Amino acid sequence: MREFPLTLSQFIIQSQAAYPGATGEFSSLLTQIGLVGKLIAQDLRRAGLMNILGTTGGTNVQGETVKKLDAIANDDFVRVFQASGYVCALASEEMEKPVLLPGNWPHGKYMLLVDPLDGSSNTDNNMPLGAIFSVLKYDRTDRLPTEAELICRGTEQVAAGYLLYGSSTMLVYTVGQGVYGFTLEPGIGEYLLSHERIRIPEKGTVYAANEGNYCRWSEGTKKYLDSLKVNDKATGRPYSGRYSGCLVADVHRLLLGGGIYLYPGKVDKPEGKLRLLYEANPLAFIVEQAGGKASTGTSRILEVEAKKLHQRVPLFIGSRHDVEQAEMYIQGRA
Repeated sequence: MREFPLTLSQFIIQSQAAYPGATGEFSSLLTQIGLVGKLIAQDLRRAGLMNILGTTGGTNVQGETVKKLDAIANDDFVRVFQASGYVCALASEEMEKPVLLPGNWPHGKYMLLVDPLDGSSNTDNNMPLGAIFSVLKYDRTDRLPTEAELICRGTEQVAAGYLLYGSSTMLVYTVGQGVYGFTLEPGIGEYLLSHERIRIPEKGTVYAANEGNYCRWSEGTKKYLDSLKVNDKATGRPYSGRYSGCLVADVHRLLLGGGIYLYPGKVDKPEGKLRLLYEANPLAFIVEQAGGKASTGTSRILEVEAKKLHQRVPLFIGSRHDVEQAEMYIQGRA
């Protein structure tokens, strides 16, 4: 008889059994993230037929145009976790301030940070999209958390993951004990374990970057990218360029096949574009757990001091060898 893959719920229950003191709250939080993924995936399958493509006419806290699906995905996260009982505060890339959930406190012991729809420039083109989440623990019982308590170093995360909406819908996450991937089987409405203990290759042959910004990069970054295009069979160069416009999709490709994703700062904007708390920290946690590396070019992403909720940061992430090579060029050591 063919062995049936574990469902997300079964896998979480089995994993929880290894921790006798576990209460099940964190496990339930992960299943709620899976539920959000199902809701968004359902909307995306019908997006072209439901008048939910295009923009809302507004801008978010970063001054970026808000797509209708950005707003829908953000609302899905808020609605699901308002009713979940497990999260007492939720911060989103789409909202200026975090949402406090007094109805879930003090029994809700977690705080959630999300990028509810990553790659939203792809929404009107039927291209890959994603969502990214970061989970923090909140132990105080005397008051609700403050905004400042959501602003933490990446090392303080207790879990992180992403949803990927492409040819299939996937949920990939880590709790610091390896990286696991689940693929949604739409026929039964369950996520099934499809990628167990994901390990990123030590070195790859693919890079992902928005080369339209090349002229605004530092000389070290330019030299690094140029080095990837050199014809040198012994070192596996030239690398292949693969850039989708969706951070989740690009990092997922590298997680499975190796290589590097880079979104550096610019000469006139050294802080970069990507958000530390919603994008860089959770993806760094995942990639490090898979054996890779994530850097600003000069320091480990997970050790960057977070000073504000919507802080931006340069990001070099992927195979350990490739990220270390990028650091050498950026720091003038190559």
